[in-house]
Amino acid sequence: MDDVSPLSRPLSRTFPKVHTMRERADLTYRILAERLDTVLPLAMDDGDLDMWIVLCQEDDLDPIHETMIPLDCWCPILQMLVFIRTPDGMRRVNICGTNTKDLYERPYTGQVEDEQWKVLQSLVREADPGRIGVNIGSVQWCAGGLTHNLFTQLRERLPEGYADRLVSAEAACTRWASTLSPMQIDLFEHAVAVAHHILARCYSRDAVVPGVTTATDLEWYYWQLAVDLGLEVSFRPFFNRVRSEAAAEAYGPDDKALRPGDLIHSDVGIKYLGLNTDHQQWAYILRPGETQPPEGIQRLMAEANRLQNVFMSEFQEGRTGNEMLASILTRARAEGIPNPKVYSHSLGMFLHEPGPLIGLPWEQERCVGRGDVALVSGNAFTAELGVRDAVPEWGGQVVGFGIEEDVVFTDGVCRMVHGCQERFYLI
Repeated sequence: MDDVSPLSRPLSRTFPKVHTMRERADLTYRILAERLDTVLPLAMDDGDLDMWIVLCQEDDLDPIHETMIPLDCWCPILQMLVFIRTPDGMRRVNICGTNTKDLYERPYTGQVEDEQWKVLQSLVREADPGRIGVNIGSVQWCAGGLTHNLFTQLRERLPEGYADRLVSAEAACTRWASTLSPMQIDLFEHAVAVAHHILARCYSRDAVVPGVTTATDLEWYYWQLAVDLGLEVSFRPFFNRVRSEAAAEAYGPDDKALRPGDLIHSDVGIKYLGLNTDHQQWAYILRPGETQPPEGIQRLMAEANRLQNVFMSEFQEGRTGNEMLASILTRARAEGIPNPKVYSHSLGMFLHEPGPLIGLPWEQERCVGRGDVALVSGNAFTAELGVRDAVPEWGGQVVGFGIEEDVVFTDGVCRMVHGCQERFYLI
């Protein structure tokens, strides 16, 4: 495939609007304001914290810190965000040169570290917190952003007696990072719509020339299209070919081209408006005279869709990932879904974690730690799962069929963010 920008061909009129950077900055500012007002108190409650100190350095930002500052700001030298529980609500204090606009109090706006530490010391003495949270999590990676160096400095710089009050803010990090605000959920739908349209472009004759294009070509095509739109990918795009054993023997082991009769599977996502998407969808390259994939292939998608419905119906607030995994698989097997497997992760500001983990490809019974996290309203997930069954038209060959769509859990209901794939893209 030629190394040409996918945008050399205009997008369809139905392609969703992709916001400019200025628009994204405004949107993410408003989202952050909403989250600091609504999600932050929940996070402090979950962690049972009187104070929460988020420390990091320029070019080595704590992952939680990156979700607590506006998009259009620079973070020079030492970063200090402090959250303090008071009788009147939550104080939000920024002790550094980063311009956080009107979202935080700024008692010091310079970049001299000694002066920053002095301000922090004064805040601690004034508030006299019983439990001071810091980001040293042991289960969730996003809760472990405090470096050893800064942790050591903090213990040395705190007023006497307060170092013994430091506790893990893991529970606070988990609630903060896993809970989407109402505005975020609305924008998540928009982000997923954009992601779906990018994938649809990949599964078209704009991108696929049967007998020429390879799965690797599609990976670069997807990545380039995202970049050309001013977007990041959530992770390296993956496309792979699924072929009947008879066709594989006929074309030989060295054939890389996508050909009529092949299935194309993807695992892709974008990062947009501070939110990650993650999808697995399928296309089929028609043989001469075909209008649809073989019936056995279509049945695999139908069974995977059935499993998705079971998956979403088992969401209940307060249930852990492990509890949901057990109930989903028990029901799926009872309902005759062929060889069901569930490996769903939370999604949103981070791709993997920090909400409840619902299975792993290699673990279908109990995921220690991450699987013990409980579901709360505002959590987003991938409905990532698969089935396996024989395809009669392929000589009884057993084919694994994985699908993945983004869902949100709000008001006691789990729902698809922007629909699911029920039919193959046909090329």
